[in-house]
Amino acid sequence: MNTVRRGAAALAAAIVLGTAAAGAASAAPSPSSSAVTIPPGLYGTKDPTYDGVWRQSLAFLAQRSTGYQPADRSVDWLLGQQCADGSFPSYRADATQPCDAQLMRDTNATAVAVQALRAVRGKAASPEKIDTAVKTGSAWLRTVQNKDGGWGYGAGSASDANSTSVVIGALAAVGVRPGSFTSAEGRTPYDALLTFALPCSAGEGAGAFAYQPDKTGALLANADATAAAALAGLGKSVVATKASPGQPPTCTDPSEPTVERAALNGASYLARALAKTGHLTLPPMPGATDTTEQPDIGNTADAVIALAAAGASKEAGPALEWLEKNSAAWAEESGPAAYAQLVLAARATDTDPREFGTVDLVERLNASGPAPKAPDTSDSSAGDEEESGFDVWWIIGIGMVVGVGIGFLVSGRKK
Repeated sequence: MNTVRRGAAALAAAIVLGTAAAGAASAAPSPSSSAVTIPPGLYGTKDPTYDGVWRQSLAFLAQRSTGYQPADRSVDWLLGQQCADGSFPSYRADATQPCDAQLMRDTNATAVAVQALRAVRGKAASPEKIDTAVKTGSAWLRTVQNKDGGWGYGAGSASDANSTSVVIGALAAVGVRPGSFTSAEGRTPYDALLTFALPCSAGEGAGAFAYQPDKTGALLANADATAAAALAGLGKSVVATKASPGQPPTCTDPSEPTVERAALNGASYLARALAKTGHLTLPPMPGATDTTEQPDIGNTADAVIALAAAGASKEAGPALEWLEKNSAAWAEESGPAAYAQLVLAARATDTDPREFGTVDLVERLNASGPAPKAPDTSDSSAGDEEESGFDVWWIIGIGMVVGVGIGFLVSGRKK
């Protein structure tokens, strides 16, 4: 919940500075401003400049995973954010004005919005509008695909593991085979994703993914990027559910690297990272007076989802318990995207999001925006629509991953 998994303020700063550190932050609170007017239909109460589309889309995915359908005006707000070319910005305050050349198109926002709209389509008032939005959004993503097969945050920016992973997850969720989404050079998103994978010989970073190569071309392990890439490599997104049978994740370098194997290697890195303290940590911000590492709650939630999807729910268990005890204040401060991340982490591990520690995550999420439509208890498919893009093509294409049976891959997509 490509991941994606970056704080809005940190992401904006990283774009301005042109750094590769954007993947290091978790879903932090949006910058607040008393002068900002929150438009009707939008979730959250803070400035949506950097994360309006992202937090709305995550809220939709989490609500559908628990059977709720967002209010029609919330869906209309998200539809209204789309530009005529199919792209989505992070947010545009005046949707009555056409998107101009100065408005930055956001690949992450476009991908997650496409997935969220597809998830709410079945019970939406305007399914035809959603079909058009999903089609044009997917088409725009193809037009801005880099030659290496991947995507950067903005159109034309260098590919990074997070952005590429978010797009892969969205494509899979809407029924598009990511491996067929080739660039002008004939490269696939998986080709790009593999370039960010560290080998099992990389010491403490063994099996991890980097956000991007650093200035020297070296790959530095990044837990945020690893959680996103592990899901994408398995053909899944943030709405992934627990795979079974479970087995401990291991790191293995085959003679011919595959994206599936790299994803499982990424899971092994996450398991080791979580085992140290029960959660992931954030390094201090540059110039901060407090130089101690802080808990990275958002990326810990993403890591739990990735491990569950890889069949490592046992290894994710302690981190999930830590989240139940320590995430309430963070989620209350951060808003709908944070609640959504926690709902999806609970769902991925067969945990009741209504009894997450002392918090009812579903109630808190629903209260952060217009009241959604209550679940129809007679509808057994409620909450499953967002995963309907997964199909036989993935089972055929993924083959037999070393150490992973096909039964695990099939059962991992079932509720």
